[in-house]
Amino acid sequence: MDLPLIVQNLDRFLHGVWVTLGLTFLSLAFGGAMAVPLAIARASRHRVLNPLIWAYTYVFRGTPLLVQTYLLYYGAGQFQFVRDSWLWGPVLSQAWWCALIAFTLNTCAYTTELLRGAVMDTPKGEVEAAIATGMSPRGRLRRIVLPSAFRRAIPAYSNEVIFMLHGSVVASTITLQDILGVGRWLNGRYYLAYEGLITAAVLYFIIVFAITRVFRWLERRYLRHLERRRDAVVRNIAPPMGVK
Repeated sequence: MDLPLIVQNLDRFLHGVWVTLGLTFLSLAFGGAMAVPLAIARASRHRVLNPLIWAYTYVFRGTPLLVQTYLLYYGAGQFQFVRDSWLWGPVLSQAWWCALIAFTLNTCAYTTELLRGAVMDTPKGEVEAAIATGMSPRGRLRRIVLPSAFRRAIPAYSNEVIFMLHGSVVASTITLQDILGVGRWLNGRYYLAYEGLITAAVLYFIIVFAITRVFRWLERRYLRHLERRRDAVVRNIAPPMGVK
């Protein structure tokens, strides 16, 4: 390992970290905001919207992120009306924007289905209690269903965040210098085999460790009542001491 060479190019890796985090968390933010109304429509089984949203999530969850990014970055420019539109110059001709759009649509599809399941699994007792107090359907959704669904979706969503971070390496294939892109550049520039990739792996490991700690804190804060309930169930079903 040529550690001095890695230190010499540390500023490039820090720039790669910035690109990776920017793409990952912006796509998660935009995709999450889009996923909430889509998940509500899916959970309510709207006659018109539900099949359309199902088709969208099926396509984006059923195809690789790399293919989606390539289709947008390399394929959009094949259409004359796209090149003539106002979006071509500032957005669709830029690798960063193409990556952000593809990542956003991808994570939105996964988050939509994740939230749909959480919404549909809301305990009936909570909904019935809200109805008994006279809440309107919109009030029940805003004050009962969605907060409960968001809390229970935290563990599964942590996996989606990590998967999106790992999937962001696709950006390096369309000329963006993210973490992996810098590692590949370092290996190619100096004809190395390990230094760039190992440094990239270490950086991804550090970021994933930080993400897991944040979500561990969120679980302890917002899912504490479920832990108490689970502990109570375990105590009730555990056999007395000395009984097998």
